[in-house]
Amino acid sequence: MSLEFLITSFIIVASPGTGALYTLAAGLSRGSRASVVAAFGCTLGCVPHLAAAILGLAALLHASAVAFETVKYLGVAYLLYMAWSTLRERGALSVGRQSDARSFVQVTIEAILINLLNPKLSIFFLAFLPQFVSTDEAQPLPHMLMLSAVFMLMTFVVFAAYGLFAAAMRDHVISRPSVMTWMRRTFAGAFVLLGARLALTER
Repeated sequence: MSLEFLITSFIIVASPGTGALYTLAAGLSRGSRASVVAAFGCTLGCVPHLAAAILGLAALLHASAVAFETVKYLGVAYLLYMAWSTLRERGALSVGRQSDARSFVQVTIEAILINLLNPKLSIFFLAFLPQFVSTDEAQPLPHMLMLSAVFMLMTFVVFAAYGLFAAAMRDHVISRPSVMTWMRRTFAGAFVLLGARLALTER
């Protein structure tokens, strides 16, 4: 495994996006355990995209405008729903002192959907992973699976770190209603902007 792959993967994972934003929001609103659950859910949401890239199914999204647009606008709609839920103080992003098993399941499902409904991830992995597999490799599949596993582990660790940092700031935030209102509006606005960016993306 090359150092170039590790550095490139870290830059990609650490860059702000929907998964990182959701994990931060979960940490602020529900605490440290919820932030780790959110990081795990976002990581699981990458699995179908990695599998599609390895199996070549991502080429379908790249070739079919209908398939790409369908998944894309489902993702846009979901991000707008997340923005609305955030503003309405409902769902997994509602502030609570306690987080039960049911809320953790909700956080996991929402985190998975955030990454699952982003068709650009499949196309990204289709273009990204083969760059680090030699063309004369005798068995490229095990190598791609190993790279995928490392990428997912890095995703979980970085997102969990984001979430735990947010959770550490939680008491300072939720004890100030005006700050919490500002943060809620900020997260809602960020979800809307990410939805708009997704809507404008092309294959």
